[in-house]
Amino acid sequence: MTFNAKNIAYWILRLVAAVIMLQTLFFKFTGAPESIYIFTTLGMEPWGRIGTGVMELVASVLLVIPRTTALGAVMGLGLMSGALFFHLTKLGIVVQNDSGQLFIYALIVFICCLILAIAYRSQLTGLLYKRLPLS
Repeated sequence: MTFNAKNIAYWILRLVAAVIMLQTLFFKFTGAPESIYIFTTLGMEPWGRIGTGVMELVASVLLVIPRTTALGAVMGLGLMSGALFFHLTKLGIVVQNDSGQLFIYALIVFICCLILAIAYRSQLTGLLYKRLPLS
């Protein structure tokens, strides 16, 4: 593998998205008051908090494994789409005086995952064609 500017940029996107998602796991898994507030407001406490945390963990791992980057990116896109949707509809951009930090993090992860999903889209078509029976 050669390390050119494009590869370095993709690694930065992978790591930014993965680190942000992994950072929030501590709050979800330890039952931090902010996480409990968010998922209670959404009517999804505790199963939504724990389930989302597990999915973010899986997406983060998939993002940093080169062969599964696209899958992790699509998973991250789905998770962050949900986060952004709930921020815009039920939670608000600012949650418990966080100055919009959680919203910004979700937006950053969404953008990183979108770029990675487009860049690694051939992995997705490869997975699709390998898994679908032809007859």
